Amino acid sequence: MDKRRWLTSCLGLGFGPVAPGTWGSLPPVALYLLLAWLGAGMMVTTIAMGALVVVGSVACVVWSPVAIAACGKKDPGEVVADELAGQAVALLAVPPLTDPRHILIVAATAFLAFRVLDILKPWPCRRLERLGAGWGILLDDLAAGVYAAIVVQIVSRLVLAGDGA
Repeated sequence: MDKRRWLTSCLGLGFGPVAPGTWGSLPPVALYLLLAWLGAGMMVTTIAMGALVVVGSVACVVWSPVAIAACGKKDPGEVVADELAGQAVALLAVPPLTDPRHILIVAATAFLAFRVLDILKPWPCRRLERLGAGWGILLDDLAAGVYAAIVVQIVSRLVLAGDGA
């Protein structure tokens, strides 16, 4: 297996037989939950999510053309680095929460909002998807991540009201 395809598949998550995009969206959520459980502050979580955005974006733009050539598809299902980046965008700058229930609510909201918006592709997501090679694969997911981040910010602020903050 070409290591570039391994990286664009998020270490093999994209090769799953069912819903590879969903699997590719899980690492940022798992990292968010781990950091929240460890009591990491907002700055640490934001830096970690920002790093995932950069890593996923670079992998997608630079190496997804290898997967495109191998599969003969414009947006191969195995490429899930775009979901990694988009899901991480949804979790950027989440205010710190202390109540485990509230942390789970925000994590679930981020995951569900991103997956739904990635699938529905509201404007301009579908238009961005038409761009060439890795850019088209990536940018629609980053846009869906921005929309999901707005939902997460609203929900997290509502949850914060009940978190004693």
